[in-house]
Amino acid sequence: MTTNGQRLAGKTAIIVGAGQRPGTTMGNGRATAERFAREGARLLLVDINDAWAQDTMAAVRALGAPAEVAVADITREDDCRRVVASCVERWGRVDILHNNVGFSKGDARTDELSLESWQRIIDANLTGMFLMCKHALPQMIAQRSGCIINVSSTSSLSGRPTVTYKTSKGAVNTLTQHIAFENAKHGVRANAILPGLIDTPMAIERRAEETGVPREVIRRERDALVPMGYMGEAADVANAALFLASDEARYVTGVLFPVDGGLLLKRG
Repeated sequence: MTTNGQRLAGKTAIIVGAGQRPGTTMGNGRATAERFAREGARLLLVDINDAWAQDTMAAVRALGAPAEVAVADITREDDCRRVVASCVERWGRVDILHNNVGFSKGDARTDELSLESWQRIIDANLTGMFLMCKHALPQMIAQRSGCIINVSSTSSLSGRPTVTYKTSKGAVNTLTQHIAFENAKHGVRANAILPGLIDTPMAIERRAEETGVPREVIRRERDALVPMGYMGEAADVANAALFLASDEARYVTGVLFPVDGGLLLKRG
């Protein structure tokens, strides 16, 4: 525990998927960046969209956090290598790697899915996380400390009408637990957060644009699916990430941590 009340004081975090998609609510990556900033972390904000990442950087700098942007496509290994190297060059270490990446656009039933769509989703949701972990781990092992947080999904453990997103997130769970077991002896922890239905721009704005259904109708339909009666917010995911990144979770590794208002109790 820190003595100044900031739970991540002195720690350096890479947040992948830190950009903020336009919308009326906050995304998980932006919320985590702001939460980490308030708790004293230095932040390298990674996103494929420079404008979205710059918005997040402005927000966290306004909170007093040292922050830089790295524009990267994490499906490219050279980009992942460069992101980690730039963090080490700037701050000398990598204490936290928070992988907040995932999409399902183009997914379909197994017998209707194109190979192109399968590969695009797998590359973004799974291969990118593997590559970021691969290049962060040598630095963490050298430090004898580090925390990896991979954002998975409750879809990994429940029924879903399409195949690729579920498969990719199930593999993220397995990847996370393997990394946790493999690297515990080096002082490196790895855990996965499994969000349920969260009110984010990616969830609401995208669906409204694609379907033409009003946002509030989408929200009501999603709220009704949750045992607690309402969707979570990005802050709920960020709070879980803060706990896992902090020294309070120093003895927690290999955990699949649902943040879902009881959704898995209903679906599982």
